[in-house]
Amino acid sequence: MSERKVRVRFAPSPTGPLHIGGVRTALYNYLFAKQHGGEMILRIEDTDTQRFVPGAEEYIIESFQWLGLPFDEGVGYGGKYGPYRQSERKEIYKKYVDRLLDAGRAYIAFDTPEELEAKRKEIPNFQYDASTRMQMRNSLTLPAEEVKSLIDAGHRYVVRTKIEPGEDIHVNDLIRGEVVINTSILDDKVLYKSADHLPTYHLANIVDDHLMEITHVIRGEEWLSSAPLHVLLYRYLGWADTMPCFAHLPLLLKPEGGGKLSKRDGDRLGFPVFPLEWRDPKSGEVSSGYRESGYLPEAVINFLALLGWNPGDNRELIAMDELISLFDLAHCSKSGAKFDYEKGKWFNHQYIRKRSDKDIAAMFRPVLEQHGVVGTDEAYVEKVVGLMKERVSFVPELWEQTYYFFVAPETYDEKTRKKRWKEDSAAQLTELIEVLRRREPFDVEGTEEYVKTWIAGKGYNLGNIMNAARLALVGQGIGPQVFHITEAIGKEETIRRIGRAIEVLG
Repeated sequence: MSERKVRVRFAPSPTGPLHIGGVRTALYNYLFAKQHGGEMILRIEDTDTQRFVPGAEEYIIESFQWLGLPFDEGVGYGGKYGPYRQSERKEIYKKYVDRLLDAGRAYIAFDTPEELEAKRKEIPNFQYDASTRMQMRNSLTLPAEEVKSLIDAGHRYVVRTKIEPGEDIHVNDLIRGEVVINTSILDDKVLYKSADHLPTYHLANIVDDHLMEITHVIRGEEWLSSAPLHVLLYRYLGWADTMPCFAHLPLLLKPEGGGKLSKRDGDRLGFPVFPLEWRDPKSGEVSSGYRESGYLPEAVINFLALLGWNPGDNRELIAMDELISLFDLAHCSKSGAKFDYEKGKWFNHQYIRKRSDKDIAAMFRPVLEQHGVVGTDEAYVEKVVGLMKERVSFVPELWEQTYYFFVAPETYDEKTRKKRWKEDSAAQLTELIEVLRRREPFDVEGTEEYVKTWIAGKGYNLGNIMNAARLALVGQGIGPQVFHITEAIGKEETIRRIGRAIEVLG
């Protein structure tokens, strides 16, 4: 294995939107591959035709483009090991189904759904295995001529793997160590269905991983129970020597623990569980996405990386190049990771602070347009963003923090007015207008010193004037330092707003 180039794959099913747990699995594959100078493949496992959802494949590709996780080959990327959609590989799989049948490692079963249901009622905890297969309708119990006749007549069938009981199967997991499962508890899994001429996941992923020269299979722990079957299939097909290494990642758990993270948890607690917004093509239901909720992709990546893995120290803000250099499967947890969505908000806040004002302004512009603010000078938006981005966790929140930089107040918060607008506020602000008219340049530091000198000279209360001025400029008692507001909106607008407040509030 050490001489082979590291090749990993992420192989989602196009059965709906990409779950954030799947994103984390892809991320860990990506980090592992890049650290070892390897390659990551995007393979679409669309053999479950009954659950196929239109648009899901495109959604998956767009999600990774937004997240900044490029693949080296696969669907949408090309490569020499294609095709990369399993539905386009039917003839390939059939070849290996026949090989297993010829070797006696699999058999054909004709049992109908009704017959299987009857057997489940007859035998408690029924499973199709060595103890029951000889009671069923399959190529082990039927004459060869009848098997051929049924197939020729178009009867539907499945191909099942033939697993003999009593053998310990050893799975060497890079996270969990050696896992031993006895074949006595395994059933004869379906490998192929004549109804659609497609394999099930179990056969398809073994064949594809072998033919695509995958060296490491890094996937969720829900597949750990299937790993012994996969080990057997590698052996049955003669590929044991090139079988990939396995690593089964811990689950993402509900925020309070006690179960796998689901969409319902996000709906219940108000956070996304999908990278992008998803509209269900059947129901029309819209599910929120991290992108549309205002998360930055690098914040999502950093947040997910630390759910189930740690760098070996207490650092939290880790850029992609650092993640690649630090990532180690040995530092992955064996137990599930609680999905702390509040921590996700914290990461986003940190990355908004790190992003340039220009970048954040570009993301904020659509929000401004939604509120009817159009044609605003780019430099002005950047200036406002620079003043206020430290106060938000999401770009859309900037509107609540900055609207008064773009729209003059039409009303004044009554609670703030009662507290901040004094009997002499109107007279003092009338004087302030004349002071401001004389001030040039209308900058922050100079104007502040100029006004404070005037206030001190008049013997006025600094706090009273500043609080009243803020109410006049903003309409509420919020915002940054008053002179940052006055410089941003300019002298003319500052004087106009103060003058209007005097007229309205008296």
